[in-house]
Amino acid sequence: MGVDSGLPDFRGSAGFWNAYPPYKELGLDFYDLASPEWFARDPGLAWGFYGHRLGLYRCTAPHHGFALLRRWSAAKPGGHFVFTSNVDGQFQKAGFAEERVHECHGSIHHLQCARDCGAGVWPADGVAVEVDESIMRARLPLPACPRCGGLARPNVLMFGDWDWQPQRSREQGRIFQKWLAALGAGRLVIVECGAGTAVPSVRHMSERLLARPRTRLVRVNAREADVPAGQIGLAGGAFPVLEMIAQEMPA
Repeated sequence: MGVDSGLPDFRGSAGFWNAYPPYKELGLDFYDLASPEWFARDPGLAWGFYGHRLGLYRCTAPHHGFALLRRWSAAKPGGHFVFTSNVDGQFQKAGFAEERVHECHGSIHHLQCARDCGAGVWPADGVAVEVDESIMRARLPLPACPRCGGLARPNVLMFGDWDWQPQRSREQGRIFQKWLAALGAGRLVIVECGAGTAVPSVRHMSERLLARPRTRLVRVNAREADVPAGQIGLAGGAFPVLEMIAQEMPA
């Protein structure tokens, strides 16, 4: 979804390095940098990566595909629920209600203490990270924990991350399951956009929900549009495919 709003495509080292050339010189790709160890080893490098993304996500406007999804779901008796592995907050920025979004990998717009002092999870509102984009390093001061004064980090699930604090995401998940239960025997349509197999959290959730009666999956994916038998796979980017669907729907 985010790529069609102009956000970087992190799939594959080439796409990542095209967005962040300084990391190519260091031999670091997305999977290397999305690791909690950098907050202990080199906080300036860690916040250079996440601080730049925080600023980028704040200033990026969601594309019209988000509005299409909102419009379609608003016309349904059960409304909608968003299940996303994106940490960019674009669904909320596009007008989806905070209480109808489950961010299964957390959100870059929330922080936690890097050494888990018990501060919990708090919003990153008002936190600005200045980044030298020529070397992709954050300048001091770095975000700090309001309780202990130590280094703060994004409340985002990284690779090999045993320190992520999942309480906010778990509460969202509880509300999501309650919403599913309230649907009863009602029909459920899953519109899945851009969920690949490299990080398959959303893809797995979609296919798990197919065990529910009267559930249909529409999978939109530029590279991996294959679907279980009886479901719909549409090859292409999120925005153009959602617009194509809109053109085929009755006014």
